[in-house]
Amino acid sequence: QVQLRESGPGLVKPSQTLSLTCTVSGGSITTKYYAWSWIRQPPGKGLEWMGVIADDGNTYYSPSLKIRTSISRDTSKNQFSLEVTSVTPEDTAVYYCAGGNYNSDSGWGYWGQGTQVTVSS
Repeated sequence: QVQLRESGPGLVKPSQTLSLTCTVSGGSITTKYYAWSWIRQPPGKGLEWMGVIADDGNTYYSPSLKIRTSISRDTSKNQFSLEVTSVTPEDTAVYYCAGGNYNSDSGWGYWGQGTQVTVSS
């Protein structure tokens, strides 16, 4: 059974860089046809897709966040990571990592429990 777990600081100061890591167990992040994503939910708002890293290592980002967002992976640790630069209080949200088979209709079938990140001085 594939499981995902987010980790990282819960508090980040404005203008700094937010860094989170997702550790995947029960499956490999290089499995063919699988992609791994970061999704966030600001307080009182809906889910916002941020970006994805595919099985081949290619990355794709939301146009609204592309300038400030970077997703990378460490295949030796079976982890993928998120960085968001120059954060503001508007980046306060619950951040989720998710994974799924992009060759099927199942969408993001695997989710982490989410981690709260607050941007505040």
